[in-house]
Amino acid sequence: MFGIYLKRELGRRKKAALVIALGLALGIALVITVSSVSAGMTQAQDKVLKSLYGLGTDMTVTKARSAPEAGSSQGPDFKFDAKSGSKTTQSSDRVMTQGGQALKSSIVEEVSAQKGVDSAVGALSLNVTKVDGSFTQGKAQSSGDSQAQGGPGGSSSGGGRPQVQGGGADFDVNNYSVAGVDVTDQELGPLASMKITSGRTFTASQTDARAAVISKSYAKTKKYKVGSAFKISGTEYTVIGVATPSSSESTTDVYLPLKQAQTLADAKNKVTTIYVKATDSKRISAVKKEIQASISGTTVTTSSDLASTVSGSLSTASGLASGVGKWLSVAVLAAAFLVAALLTSSAVSRRVREFGTLKALGWPSRNVTRQVVGESMVNGLIGGALGIGLGIAAACTVTAISPKLTAQLGSTGGPGGGTGGPGGGPGQLSASSTLQIALTAPVSPTTIALAVGLAVTGGLAAGAMGGWRASRMRPADALRSVS
Repeated sequence: MFGIYLKRELGRRKKAALVIALGLALGIALVITVSSVSAGMTQAQDKVLKSLYGLGTDMTVTKARSAPEAGSSQGPDFKFDAKSGSKTTQSSDRVMTQGGQALKSSIVEEVSAQKGVDSAVGALSLNVTKVDGSFTQGKAQSSGDSQAQGGPGGSSSGGGRPQVQGGGADFDVNNYSVAGVDVTDQELGPLASMKITSGRTFTASQTDARAAVISKSYAKTKKYKVGSAFKISGTEYTVIGVATPSSSESTTDVYLPLKQAQTLADAKNKVTTIYVKATDSKRISAVKKEIQASISGTTVTTSSDLASTVSGSLSTASGLASGVGKWLSVAVLAAAFLVAALLTSSAVSRRVREFGTLKALGWPSRNVTRQVVGESMVNGLIGGALGIGLGIAAACTVTAISPKLTAQLGSTGGPGGGTGGPGGGPGQLSASSTLQIALTAPVSPTTIALAVGLAVTGGLAAGAMGGWRASRMRPADALRSVS
């Protein structure tokens, strides 16, 4: 009886039911769209942070450089010996650590032993400045050779001083970055965010091998390929692999085994960055405090610290989606619920004769209330189905368009003044580093479940108001409505 009556009444009031369903649909569609875009923003931010940290890294440990002593120079020192030849070729490499003060390798073991730490590896960030070119020796000529000498007390017009003609120097300066990696655990550290596209990566036995993995962009610039050889400070290295960053542009040009990097920089048993993976993402904050408390002077940078330095259109859009977008969704959804409730209540008031007659025939108030709530629930489910369809269509449209967002990586104020180290740790990426991320709007099952819940809630809210009003009607109301 209930189902038959419900179907008949909904068929009689198609326009009113459609208006209520469309109102709920628009609100639900907006919620799905905003939730999906927000999820896409989160994924985009994760890509940026993974490009800084590397996959699986939860935090990095560094130490700020001490202030330089008065009168000391922090730059590279180049000295060349002039020779008697007319043209002398000179070449020199200066290797310097960057990204913070060097830490003892034993600190890596201390960090690994901290409660809540799953694993930790060290890396050494270097900057190599290569200067090569040649001096050309000039020739001395006297400007007074062609001048006549004066008499006693006289003087030559040119003074007879020799002048150097020709000669000079022509040097090229090439800067590139080098990362020393722990080849025994490459799931953390600089190479974790890189994908080998040619050749191979290091094996666990190549802890002190004269082998190198280079970034694709650096290989293209220098015309290197697998098998090519190059020298750093007189040591020859063979390219065994070319790597491409997984999610952004790499800031490291050359990757070497950690021991080789330490030898080049005269930094035996030293690292500049420690990459840390926590046992549980919920314990990252606690692990950070424990490391800072037990190892004095260190700076622990987490993904949330780096997230606060990301600016640009990605940050602006994310703020709008999470702030304005969510509040707008709540406002529209609340308005849709209110309109549905008011329309249902208004429809009940126009059905005074119907409900009064049903009560006069013996229907209890609960049956009348159930009838109104049932109709509202059906309207809510129809609105939910329409809203899910509209929301998914809007999300798919965003994904198909894939608007480009920019992310500028600012400074955390940590060592080196940057946010990224070799392949991702603090101290490598400058404030001007800009990434482009394609925005997507993934629709998760959780979002669909939320939409269904909102549809049911909207139907219940509208039905509750209409049912409460219908339950208060008396059979006498129907008689008074008869003209």
